[in-house]
Amino acid sequence: MNTVSSPPRALLSVWDKTGIVDFAKGLAALGFELVSTGGTARTLMEAGLEVRLVSDLTQHPEIFDGRVKSLHPAIHGPLLARLHQETDATELQRLGYAPIPVVACNLYPFGDAAAKQPPLSDDELLEMIDIGGPTMVRASAKNHQHVLIATNPSTYERILQALQATDDISSISMDLRRSLALEAFEHTASYDVAIAQELHRRTVGDPSKGATMEEQRDRLPASMLAASHQVSTLRYGENGHQAAALYVNHDAPNGHNTLVTAHVEGGKAMSYNNYSDADATLRLCRSLSTDEWPATPHACVIVKHNNPCGAALGATQREAFEMALASDPESAFGSIICFNEIVEASTAEAVGDLFVEVMMAPGYTDEAKTTLMQKKNRRLLTIDSPGNRLEPLQRQVVRKPIEGGVLVQTEEPPIIDWEKATTVTDAQPTQEQIDSMKFAVRVCEQVKSNAIVMVQGTATVGIGPGQTSRVEAVKIAARRAGERAKNCVLASDAFFPFKDGLEQAADAGATAIVQPGGSIRDQEVIDEANARGIAMLFTGHRLFRH
Repeated sequence: MNTVSSPPRALLSVWDKTGIVDFAKGLAALGFELVSTGGTARTLMEAGLEVRLVSDLTQHPEIFDGRVKSLHPAIHGPLLARLHQETDATELQRLGYAPIPVVACNLYPFGDAAAKQPPLSDDELLEMIDIGGPTMVRASAKNHQHVLIATNPSTYERILQALQATDDISSISMDLRRSLALEAFEHTASYDVAIAQELHRRTVGDPSKGATMEEQRDRLPASMLAASHQVSTLRYGENGHQAAALYVNHDAPNGHNTLVTAHVEGGKAMSYNNYSDADATLRLCRSLSTDEWPATPHACVIVKHNNPCGAALGATQREAFEMALASDPESAFGSIICFNEIVEASTAEAVGDLFVEVMMAPGYTDEAKTTLMQKKNRRLLTIDSPGNRLEPLQRQVVRKPIEGGVLVQTEEPPIIDWEKATTVTDAQPTQEQIDSMKFAVRVCEQVKSNAIVMVQGTATVGIGPGQTSRVEAVKIAARRAGERAKNCVLASDAFFPFKDGLEQAADAGATAIVQPGGSIRDQEVIDEANARGIAMLFTGHRLFRH
């Protein structure tokens, strides 16, 4: 039987070894006996520290290639003993187990293992699931009244300072103990979410892969889990009275290829509204960054208050920007702009002194960056992208909090079989008009409903966003388009409930319309289109965005 040792013990077993040597040296200087496992023990010994192995305490060797090493009463008895209760303290002493008042433990980054390419096999992935570590963390956090648990290297210095300030470990404040315990439970919760999500993808199916509607429903998880950690606090939310922070998902790719992980240069810190608008801008730009328009591969999107005010595909990048800006130059003031390719010097010159809150792209030439950064408060975000071109928008599962729960759906670019779209009017759309319809529908899908988009070629000329009346959305789009509405192609995100919307479109100059169809008054609308000589296509696909 072991005898209770006089020095206090610290148990150190970490995957992320940042700062662990300095932490251990600080503990040793305070008289702690260091206990450790595996790689952590080797790191500490190499630093010249005296370390006892966990197997010395358990009197049991590690087994199954290290699968079992800390799961033993000699470890978890001290971690869970309620020392304020005489019975627990007496029993711990009878067993010969010394208390362990300090623990440092963090877990293998399972999300990184799950994201490896080529993917790990199921057996390899299962070996990445830590069992002893989470148990140690949870036991310590549960008994935080007697155990200081560190799961983040950033807390090491704070713990050392608290220990240095007292000769009685039990006198360390409960506020510190509770905050460390909370962080520990968040650490293990995030870890479990990562495992559950990856196993769901492998066992049930990945919603990002093509599937029928029925298959998609079956593939949504039974429990909606999410895990992310805070990157930074933001000055405020949508308004000054609202608190806000930025979080990164645990499974976000490494590098700067997402909005949250993008490299930010210039200007003041990004705000909540900046990130919200940037997300809408990047989403539409990715949606347009495909091979569907080979003659006009350069995409530019301009967004204000979560709604596109201009979008275009051009033969050159500068052309795409100038056409997108012409769609609504007034609303572009204070906007977010995204390009799907590296920004060139001529494009930067065209942007000039336009007040732009944020610009996003896969990169910037040196000359373009110098020109763009001349505006003091302009921020440049770099979205790392293979081939220096934004990757197309992929299907994803999105969540919308509502009172008492969460709505969950898949989100993806509209998949429309244009071969099956039906021309319902006497006038037939030309191939040029159909090409414009395809572009208009892609933009319309990203505009808040009710939405109307007017285009010329592959450039918007008028957008009517977020109206409670569809005819009002047509009026707004027409007003913004002005003379450019003549002979335009118009896209509607849902059917026209009455013919008045089509009348307004015709009066403005639209000569071709694409819409889902499905109204009980479709024939009335078709008759009006025939009377006006308008070609109209029904896709059968509604595109609401709320």
